[in-house]
Amino acid sequence: MRIFKLEWKRIMKTKMTWVLLLLALLLSIVSAYLPVTYCYSSYQEADGTETVLKGVASIAYEKKRQAAAAGVVTPKKVQKAVEAYQACLEKYGVDQSYDLPEGVYEQEILPYAPLLHGVKEAFADPDTGMAPAIMEISPQQLGNYYEVCEKRLAALMKMEQPDSPAAQKSALRMYQKVKKPFYVYPGASSTMMDYQNIMGFLVLLFCVVIAAPVFSADYQSGADEILRCTKYGRKQLGTAKVAAALSISAAAFAICSAVYIVAANSLFGWECTKTSVQMIYSIVTLAGVNLGQLQWIFAAAGLFSVLAAVSFTLLLSAKCKNTVTSLAVALVFCMLPVVACLTVPGVSAWICSVLPASGVSIQASILYAMTDFQFLHIGGLAVWVPAAMAGMCILEVFLFPWLTVRSYCKHTG
Repeated sequence: MRIFKLEWKRIMKTKMTWVLLLLALLLSIVSAYLPVTYCYSSYQEADGTETVLKGVASIAYEKKRQAAAAGVVTPKKVQKAVEAYQACLEKYGVDQSYDLPEGVYEQEILPYAPLLHGVKEAFADPDTGMAPAIMEISPQQLGNYYEVCEKRLAALMKMEQPDSPAAQKSALRMYQKVKKPFYVYPGASSTMMDYQNIMGFLVLLFCVVIAAPVFSADYQSGADEILRCTKYGRKQLGTAKVAAALSISAAAFAICSAVYIVAANSLFGWECTKTSVQMIYSIVTLAGVNLGQLQWIFAAAGLFSVLAAVSFTLLLSAKCKNTVTSLAVALVFCMLPVVACLTVPGVSAWICSVLPASGVSIQASILYAMTDFQFLHIGGLAVWVPAAMAGMCILEVFLFPWLTVRSYCKHTG
């Protein structure tokens, strides 16, 4: 324990560590506020003047206008919303809502707009996937709204995974366990989760930079040759270094995630966290959670991903003779999930399921995997990608530290 405390203090006394940790905390606050800046509303006053609202004022305005739509999403409420939408467009003789006269959308459609989310997707053509216009949907069909959604998922999985009956069955089984009816509360936005993902990725990079010199800096300066001659200079010291770096990284990510969630939910409203993810992402999303649960699940999964990435960085640090090499290689591996998604989409799911930084990576994180429909095919089995990613991160959190200590003990100058 004494060696651990000394190593912890040694890392924390570094000026760069404090700069990166304070910057991570600042970014978590800024990232929580940035989604608010995208909120925009406008309406016409009685005298014809237009009032523009931005940020928190816009969120408050839309919550007030959409108060009647908040709560449980029953088929009857969705049916009434579709009927009102169709009646409005017929009244003004247009086919699309963006063709309505100025101010009509805000006055007549905005109050129930959240209930229209996913309606077109639910009635998409099972063969082509093309969604019809709301004007083409018969309101009477919405009496079995959730049965229609389930049929839509079955058709989607046949298109996405035509050669994997196991994946199709797994997806349907997961969706049947999703709590229905859904819930929706105005103000919730997928942008909140996007910025939590960005924040998590940046914190991961900062933690990797902090961990990269833990072993290689001593190799480079020659201090390691002296430390190895001491009583506890091998296995005990290596274990203490790994534990110190991981504890600092875990604390940093946990604190930043908590700060982000509290700040973002305070700005958008805590009631928004009760919104079903299906009312934010695809109506047939497989994850049976609400927005608040998704935030904490991503934070927990992101924590394991950060620890796995830092553990891998420590392994590189224990093998590389200088800090520049260990840091450069670690950063390359942090960016690999993004590169894989852009260059080899066909096998990117497999790559991202193995790479430790994938959990909070841009475009390839557990967040986006949970709102997608990708499965890994292993023989006759179909494994949901988020489950594979989480499982690999947990395995790597134990495997890489063991390999790091083992490598450090065998290191020769």
